Amino acid sequence: MKLWDKGVSVDKAVEQFTVGNDYELDKHLVKHDCRASIAHARMLKKMGVLSKEELRKTEAGLQEILELSAKGKFAILPEDEDCHTAIENFLTKKYGEVGKKIHTCRSRNDQVLTALRLYEKEALSDTKKLLCDFQKQLGETATKNSTVPLPGYTHMQKAMPTTVGVWLGSFVHAAADDVLFLNAVAKMIDQNPLGSAASFGVPVFAVDKKMTAKEMGFSRVMENPLHAQMSRGKFEMTIASLLTQIMLDMNHLATDLMLFSMQEFGFVSLPVEFCTGSSIMPQKKNPDVLELARAKYHVVVGEEMKIKGIVGNLMSGYNRDMQLTKEPLMNAFEITKFTLSIMTPVVSGMTVNVEKCKKAMTPELYATEEAYKLVKGDLPFREAYRLVGEKYGGS
Repeated sequence: MKLWDKGVSVDKAVEQFTVGNDYELDKHLVKHDCRASIAHARMLKKMGVLSKEELRKTEAGLQEILELSAKGKFAILPEDEDCHTAIENFLTKKYGEVGKKIHTCRSRNDQVLTALRLYEKEALSDTKKLLCDFQKQLGETATKNSTVPLPGYTHMQKAMPTTVGVWLGSFVHAAADDVLFLNAVAKMIDQNPLGSAASFGVPVFAVDKKMTAKEMGFSRVMENPLHAQMSRGKFEMTIASLLTQIMLDMNHLATDLMLFSMQEFGFVSLPVEFCTGSSIMPQKKNPDVLELARAKYHVVVGEEMKIKGIVGNLMSGYNRDMQLTKEPLMNAFEITKFTLSIMTPVVSGMTVNVEKCKKAMTPELYATEEAYKLVKGDLPFREAYRLVGEKYGGS
C-alpha cells in the first residue's frame, strides 16, 4: 500500500513516470530511514501514541529491516515507490496495527528529508576521511621531495624556478581549504527536520523535535517547518558545490601528473599498477585513471548544475521536483569518494625523477632574478626588464 493511497486507482504510466528510479536509489537511505523511524517511534511512545509493547515491536521490526538491508535482502519494489513505503509495509505486514501507527505525526516529506540529512551527514564524514587521507599522503610526498627543483609554468611556458615541494604543497593547502568548506557544510546541514511534516508542522500533537534530534545525533532542530522543506535542494546544491571544489583539485592534479609524466618532461613516473595498456601498441603505459579523474570533475559539475536547475523557480513549500535532486547528489558523492580513494595511492606510488627535474632548470627560468639583481644595482626596473628581455629574445 502506498503512503498516499486513498483508494483511487492511478494510471500505471503515471506511476512509472512519478516513481522513476527512486526505489533503486533508496537502497542508500534504508538504514537512515530506519534510524529516523526508531527515533520517531520513541517520541510517539513518549506522547502516548505507542504503548511500550508497540514500541518494542516497532524497534524489533526496524532492526530486522536493518539487518536484511545490510545483507542486500530488503527489497524495495517499484510498486513501493520508495524505501519509506517499503519499510512501513513491512512493519504493517508483520505487526498489523502497530505498523499503521508509525506514520503518525509525520509526512513522507519530512521523512524523506530526515533520511536524506542522515545520509548526507554520513557521506560528508566519509568524504572528509578520504580527503584527509589524500591530504596526508600528498603532504608526505611533497615533504620527501621538498627541495627538488622544478620549472614553474605560466601560460604553459617556462616562467620561474620552483620546487616539487611548492608544486605538490599547493594541493595540500587546497585540500585544507576543502576541509574547511566541508566542515562548514556539515555544520549547516546538522539540523533535524523531523516534525516539519509537509511544510507546515503537525496539528493537534506537540511533537518533540529536540528529543528526535538527540536520538539521531543532530546538534539542533529546524524550528521553522517551511524553512525545513525549502532547505531541500538548497542544502544539496551547497553540498554539490563542495564536491565540485574537491574534484577541481583532483582535475588540476591529474592534468599536471599526466603532463609531467610524459616522456618529453619525465619529471615524475606514475605507478605501473595504476596505468593501463593499449590494445594495439605494446609499449604503451596509459594514465587512464588520471584521464578519468580529470573528466569526472566535469560530471560532478553537471550534477551540481542539475540540482541548481531543478530547485530554481519553485514556490515555497514542497514540490515534487525535489525528488529529482536525489540522484545527482548521490552520484556526485560516489564519484568524489571513489576519485579520492584512487588518487591517494597514485600519489603514494609516484616517483620524482630528480635528474630530469634538474636538467629542466634552463637559464631563462632565472630571468626575473637577473632583472632584480640589476635593480639592486640601482638600475630602474623597466630598464632592467628590457635588458634581460633582450638577452633571452623577449619582446
